[in-house]
Amino acid sequence: MSSLIAPHGGGSLKPLLLPAPERAEARRRAERLKKVPLTSREVSDIFMLGMGAYTPLEGFMGHDDWRGSVTDMKLSNGVFWPIPITLSLAKGIADSLGVGEEVALADGETGEILGLLMVREKYAIDRNLECKSVFRTTDPKHPGVEKVMQQGEVNVGGPVIALSEGEYPVKYKGLYLRPEESRAEFAKRGWNQVAAFQTRNPMHRSHEHLAKIAAEVTDGVFIHQVLGKLKAGDIPAEVRTRAIQAMIDNYFKPNIAIQAGYPIEMRYAGPREALIHALIRQNFGCSHLVVGRDHAGVGSYYGPLDAQHIFDELWDGALLCKPLKIDVTFYCYRCGGMATGKTCPHDPKHHLSVSGTRQREMLSKGEDVPIEFSRPEVIAILREYYRSLGTA
Repeated sequence: MSSLIAPHGGGSLKPLLLPAPERAEARRRAERLKKVPLTSREVSDIFMLGMGAYTPLEGFMGHDDWRGSVTDMKLSNGVFWPIPITLSLAKGIADSLGVGEEVALADGETGEILGLLMVREKYAIDRNLECKSVFRTTDPKHPGVEKVMQQGEVNVGGPVIALSEGEYPVKYKGLYLRPEESRAEFAKRGWNQVAAFQTRNPMHRSHEHLAKIAAEVTDGVFIHQVLGKLKAGDIPAEVRTRAIQAMIDNYFKPNIAIQAGYPIEMRYAGPREALIHALIRQNFGCSHLVVGRDHAGVGSYYGPLDAQHIFDELWDGALLCKPLKIDVTFYCYRCGGMATGKTCPHDPKHHLSVSGTRQREMLSKGEDVPIEFSRPEVIAILREYYRSLGTA
């Protein structure tokens, strides 16, 4: 009998997606309301709220929850939350909305109505405070900072009813799992301890090594990839999906790994993002999150193991999902296989550093990718993609 970790906040999952039979009437009501445009990040967040991945949130944050999550990593009720989930609007739009008014939330690019919001609060924020606290920088070249600095002047908070999951359930059929579905799948397999492996890249040998370590110390590994918007140069989810599945099918025993995806948009907040990744995976039923080198980082804004160290700063009971901290991973020619800095005794001159950046560089230039770097079945799929771009 499966005994999975409880959802975050100590209660049950809180998916905010309206049941299908009630959505048509709610959409008709939404058509008569003022329309509020959402950025791609906010679209992602309403999908995450809808599926229950942001349990126990009930909508977009008000001022006290925003400030608490930014400064203390706590909601106003004391529940741990490391990154603010907010809706920002241009002042003119915000001024047109009244507190207590219900509004329709629409995708700013397509116009599709995605949900309803009851306006409870309108407030301004200190953007520099948010960026310094969450991203540890105010450099506008950081993609997360850039988003915050470009957002509207006024935040609007209130409970949300989600009316859509976008294209995800159809486009990623079989891959798109909601938290209640992943939990059911783990229970069916008899998994109690589950390690989540977060990825936004095709998995090379270092990733494979990390996932196998996780599978050794738990009942199974949940390879959970980002399906939301990424930064320029990242490989599309459709390609990653095929490449990861080729690795699982050829190099993992059955009933050890599950591949799935979820609609989050990366913020590239490094340590803080590692924390919310663990919180989200707790809602999906995972007891552990693999945290390796430079988790959710970008550029050189964070130290390679900062995302591991931040878990040591949490108070007791803040988060039930625990980190699996694994040292820098590489191929060692003296060891004759994958190793980590914790276990390998050999001089770095015998090491091959395996990274997604270097793999993309080799593929884009049409270079041979050594077997020590990535599996041939994976490389074949990625090479086909780069050829389609005319870059390899």
